[in-house]
Amino acid sequence: MPEGDTVWRTARDLHRALAGAPLVRCDLRVPALATADLTGRRFLEAVPRGKHLLLRVEGGLTLHSHLGMDGSWRVRPAGETVRTGDHRIRAVLATAGHTAVGRSLPVLELLRTADESTAVGHLGPDPLGPDWDAEEAGRRLLSDPGRAVGEALLDQRNLAGIGNVYKSELCFMLRIPPWLPVARLPSPEPLTALAKKLLELNKTRTARVTTADPRPGRRLWVYGRAGRPCRRCGGPVRAGGQGPPGQERPTYWCPDCQGEEGR
Repeated sequence: MPEGDTVWRTARDLHRALAGAPLVRCDLRVPALATADLTGRRFLEAVPRGKHLLLRVEGGLTLHSHLGMDGSWRVRPAGETVRTGDHRIRAVLATAGHTAVGRSLPVLELLRTADESTAVGHLGPDPLGPDWDAEEAGRRLLSDPGRAVGEALLDQRNLAGIGNVYKSELCFMLRIPPWLPVARLPSPEPLTALAKKLLELNKTRTARVTTADPRPGRRLWVYGRAGRPCRRCGGPVRAGGQGPPGQERPTYWCPDCQGEEGR
């Protein structure tokens, strides 16, 4: 599932492949961009911002995308064939050396680079970004004292890049019930510090690891493990929806290790 570490790694790969070269092909397959063509413009940089990706080209333009639940960008050598009939393709950008293909992107828009704040200005501090400010992230988490910790972590206005996987893993590792009101936290500092640590550790990995055990099936503490034994106490891991009605997101936790306060 794409979270901040996945987007950081995607930006790195796109930047390495395309930066500094002019685009020889630009195919943007969303109705709003049907007539847009960036061919001939030099690709300047790929910048991650939480779960958002900003692809800047010369002339003051930025292609903004969000990976959502299933989106991806993949880079391949320019000589490889792109299956143009793939209905999931939303964007194709190519230089003389490489081709980048964006699939299943729920958000794809072309902005003036000077107006990027309209797309990402609402985001909180990014643990993988130059703007990281743990104190500000903590302040934002506590701005709604009655909100459940799990919901507050998913709110990108608090800190950018945390998704369902890290939400569940962070709460488990710190023995926090996901439904605990943020006002009941002794301090938000352990949460923000661990969030940054986990994202930093995983930003260059293709398989996300929170347990320090990279073997398949052993990489995560609770996420995706409903009904299986807790790695810490042996009790059953549980799963439940969390969030406003109609917008519930799956949460995994161990009642024995974390409790069920606030549920």
